[in-house]
Amino acid sequence: MHFLFILLMGWLVSFLGQLPLGTMSITATHIAILESFKNAWRYAIGVALIEILYLRLVLVGVQWIYAHKLLFTIIGWLTVVFFLLFAIISFVMVIKNKANEKNILLQNKLNRFVLGMSMSALNPAQIPFWFIWSTYLINAKVLQANTLSLNVFTIGCGIGTITGLAFYMHGGNWLIKKMNAGARTLNIIMGIVFLFAAMIQLYRMLFLSML
Repeated sequence: MHFLFILLMGWLVSFLGQLPLGTMSITATHIAILESFKNAWRYAIGVALIEILYLRLVLVGVQWIYAHKLLFTIIGWLTVVFFLLFAIISFVMVIKNKANEKNILLQNKLNRFVLGMSMSALNPAQIPFWFIWSTYLINAKVLQANTLSLNVFTIGCGIGTITGLAFYMHGGNWLIKKMNAGARTLNIIMGIVFLFAAMIQLYRMLFLSML
């Protein structure tokens, strides 16, 4: 029962972490509506896989993170650039009457599993998120610092990530059809989300990294 509780706790933390609208979730909705649920599930699994790797990195210890601080700084700035680029392209497509086309992020033949992994890898904000939660749960004696407990927790988190993205895939598909909206609406929403995400990441890089 204890391991089931740890599994459910990992699921809950990860699921709730996916609920706020973000680049990962809106992309899952976009793929589900304009392509297929099959591709959207591939994307979700790719996202979850990288998040699991980030989580294991945190659970192993922060020493490796600090030893490779330059790497994460570079990834952080690349995230700002890519998010701004995707936001600009989304708005340009709307202005140039190409609003019914897929977002530039999806105008490629890249396997959606690989796309999910790539987008998740460009989201180093997962590291402080998991560091805070894992530290809290270990200090609260909810999570034990042994291999089996950490593995069960990680599996629960992976399932939670996929469940959260599934919420956007199916719920977003239902909402867009209910609103009778199409790719134009999705491109506008996607542009706003990417712009907002870029501003948040820029703030993290300029101010929080100094702390």
